[in-house]
Amino acid sequence: MALTPQARRTYTRLFGVEPTPHPTDPELYEILQNQIFGEVFATGVLTDVERELLTVTVLATMQTLPQLAAHVRGALSAGATPLQVREAIYQCAPYIGYPKTLNAAATAAEVLASAGVDLPLPEAATVAYEDRAAAGRAIQESLYGDEVEQVFSALPEPFNRVVPQLLTAGAFGEFETRGGLDVAMRELISLVAIAALGAAAQMRPHVAGAIRAGNSRQKVAAALVQVLPYIGGPYALSGLVLVATYDENDSSEAYR
Repeated sequence: MALTPQARRTYTRLFGVEPTPHPTDPELYEILQNQIFGEVFATGVLTDVERELLTVTVLATMQTLPQLAAHVRGALSAGATPLQVREAIYQCAPYIGYPKTLNAAATAAEVLASAGVDLPLPEAATVAYEDRAAAGRAIQESLYGDEVEQVFSALPEPFNRVVPQLLTAGAFGEFETRGGLDVAMRELISLVAIAALGAAAQMRPHVAGAIRAGNSRQKVAAALVQVLPYIGGPYALSGLVLVATYDENDSSEAYR
């Protein structure tokens, strides 16, 4: 098998076994393993844990559950905690919906259980239900200002109030306040989930949000490159163009 030394080392480090030729499609597997575990893993500023959590995110988003199971194992081998894996999947919920999140969580739980992890994992909520809106607004406004509220204020009653409330209390108050991952990592997770969905209108604000959360442009670019082989070039490149042209002084209404 003509794998590069870098690809072979990375694969073995993550999965605990030497790569072997695939029985029916050895060439395709050689190509993808050289690109993912050789070229992509060698590029950028991400740790193995960050790379695998982002990979788990896009596999959960796309509902490619067999590959998700493999990369949950890879994340654990890389040093991710079970809580970090679970929180990466939970962070997808505002973007992919609860049914797909439940599917991904169930797949991860099977892997965790087979690894001897006691389930359920400890709760990670840090905010009371009645405090979600205020806590979410504090995070949301620091990253996105009041843009969501302004844009959706044009909806008819009661949706002009309900939609911003659902986004603020849910996506930010419910999920971004949870333990296990910091806001910067959660914003990277949100960004690659949105990229995997091909949600072009949301890409621009979420590139900016990931940077404002404390990630460098280099790290945001590395996150999108990491998931490129999984989600496909067009989706990842849409985000990378925005990183390339990012202007911290741009106050355009990105949701319009």
